Amino acid sequence: MLLPRKTKYRKVRKGKNAGNASRGNYIAFGDYGLQSQSNNDVTSRQIESARQAMTRYIKRGGKIWIRIFPHTPRTRKPQDVKMGSGKGNPEFFVAKVKAGTVMFEMKGVEEDVAREAMRLAAHKLPVKTKFVVKEQQ
Repeated sequence: MLLPRKTKYRKVRKGKNAGNASRGNYIAFGDYGLQSQSNNDVTSRQIESARQAMTRYIKRGGKIWIRIFPHTPRTRKPQDVKMGSGKGNPEFFVAKVKAGTVMFEMKGVEEDVAREAMRLAAHKLPVKTKFVVKEQQ
């Protein structure tokens, strides 16, 4: 699973996640990509699950790039704890994904194989997605 080695602050406020992506919204490395169509938080477990689904389908052929990283910690309070008494402990990390962010890229496989692998990965993610192809110069 992906998680940062260390963070500046242990607990972080949730913040807002609205609007479209102005960075990371194009295919940089591969030929095919999985682009987010909505805004949401993607956990490190969901990223790993999507990566496994893609890797298994392409049978370790080609190359996959993960373009998102879970930097933001999310806290949870234990079960059966009354309201108040402060913020909970960090439980997992999330990547804040905006609409238009290219989350995964792939190269070295046929388009139909890449499309199906990305479809399987999309089922593991909490955002609406779109399969995109790099435009040729």
